[in-house]
Amino acid sequence: MQITQVRVFPVEEQKLKAFISVIFDDCFVVSDIKIIEGENGLFISMPSKKRRNGTFRDIAHPLNNETRRQMEDQIIAEYREVVAQTGGEISTPVRELDEDLNRADPISP
Repeated sequence: MQITQVRVFPVEEQKLKAFISVIFDDCFVVSDIKIIEGENGLFISMPSKKRRNGTFRDIAHPLNNETRRQMEDQIIAEYREVVAQTGGEISTPVRELDEDLNRADPISP
């Protein structure tokens, strides 16, 4: 599966930098991805829903770091390009991924 389009919707909030929609193979879209500026740099936050206990769980997400890094690199590159076209500048680096990063457990309820 390849990312065939990234749509960027910048926002001006302290940590939230943009909402993103990603189209895969010109036939499948994932919306409500966010670009967040964290303590260690920019990263993507996948669409999630709030559980009854107040925690959040990703609705859709990559299953491994390699896929997450590919998505993050392409999405953030497109975000930087959109911001540059409007005369803005981004100096924040992309955060480094830990080898054992599992942001959501796809099996647990």
